[in-house]
Amino acid sequence: MLVHEVMSSPAFTLRREDPIRRAIRLLHGHDITAAPVLGDHGELVGIVSEMDLLCGAFEPDPRASSRPVAASPEPAPKRVGSVMSSKVVTVTENTDAAVLVDLMIAKRVKSVPVVRDHRVVGMVSRRDLMAMLAVSDDALRQAVVTALHEQFPAGPSWEVTVHEGEVELRGDAGGPLDSIADLLARTLPGVSRVRHSRR
Repeated sequence: MLVHEVMSSPAFTLRREDPIRRAIRLLHGHDITAAPVLGDHGELVGIVSEMDLLCGAFEPDPRASSRPVAASPEPAPKRVGSVMSSKVVTVTENTDAAVLVDLMIAKRVKSVPVVRDHRVVGMVSRRDLMAMLAVSDDALRQAVVTALHEQFPAGPSWEVTVHEGEVELRGDAGGPLDSIADLLARTLPGVSRVRHSRR
């Protein structure tokens, strides 16, 4: 599965000069965890996440302590540019989803901008990937059957079963055709594994 098959597009974006509250409302209102920040010419200059926006958002509540609580000497951040991260992990539309998952784990990020020619064309999040994995086995089976029929309209045919996202193709059409069928099934969004068995 490739990133363009799972990403959300277009991406909801912000500017450095946008107020913090606008950014908070954007993320909350669209149920997203981060948004790319664009520069004056539409170029990617940063990313702002829920965690960035929470930093400094609250002062201590005096009811939570028996001791007097002093007000924070630092003013609350006002603009997105003051809390965003300028080091942004990105992927392209043709990045393999398996590579994306490894990147998210290694960098500990929940959302990644998708770029084409240095322009943001979408966002992909852990939630997007989870949505693909949540597709029902019946829907996955139908997608595999349809894809095989489109590739081989006159046959051969395979018996297709799907269990917990894992596809089993049963049949022996000959080495090259079986390999093509396996590869085709592996490209379908939501398929986690493919195995082939002989009838």
